[in-house]
Amino acid sequence: MKLKILGSSSAGNGYILENDTEALIIEAGMRLSVVKKAMDFNISKVVGCLVSHQHGDHAKYIQSYMDAAISVYSSHEVIGSAPSFRAKELIPERPVQIGNFKVMAFDVCHDVRTFGFLISHPESGTILFATDTFKLDYKFPGLSHMMIEANYQDHIVEENILAGRLHPAMRNRLMETHLELETTKKIISETDLSKVINIVLIHLSSWNSFKELFVSEVQRVSGKQVFAAHHGMEIDFNKQPF
Repeated sequence: MKLKILGSSSAGNGYILENDTEALIIEAGMRLSVVKKAMDFNISKVVGCLVSHQHGDHAKYIQSYMDAAISVYSSHEVIGSAPSFRAKELIPERPVQIGNFKVMAFDVCHDVRTFGFLISHPESGTILFATDTFKLDYKFPGLSHMMIEANYQDHIVEENILAGRLHPAMRNRLMETHLELETTKKIISETDLSKVINIVLIHLSSWNSFKELFVSEVQRVSGKQVFAAHHGMEIDFNKQPF
């Protein structure tokens, strides 16, 4: 299993879990042409697309995905009015089978209804996907991989406000909608990491984060292989490291 990262920022989010026979897309914030290119134009093996919430950087291209015969799985708020039989509503904590992927959505804390996902596959084991939330209220045993937001660091936000690069009101919005680095580290340190192989930090702010610092800080608390997601990155996502 490979994780392919199409985008992981406010400019657009998209990820593909792919093996030789099937693929699952996470988020519809990247143009379909970007997905096709990443998959060598073989999108016939896509079994579905998960969308966490309705904001454009995660959901903008839902209709074009469905027009290309890709079923989209999300909350009623996202797909409730979509005029397509390919719009599939997810119910939190009720697992669904999508190809060989088993997916369970759960609610997280953002300014609109947002889902995190537990995604299991025989090749990858269990993957946690959590973004656009300021906390996680669940424990996740038995994970093989974590894809978790580390959007900003508070002191970088303070420096940007003092320098006039960021409006002071943005600090409160960030605190109520996104994971701060220390919160991400706390979640990771309280998670059973005994089977975890990869931790992928997603949705880093272009203004309020430092990639190298975030990676080193999470490596320090986890002792695991840590990546900061960016366009074009590919990571082995098997449940065994070799």
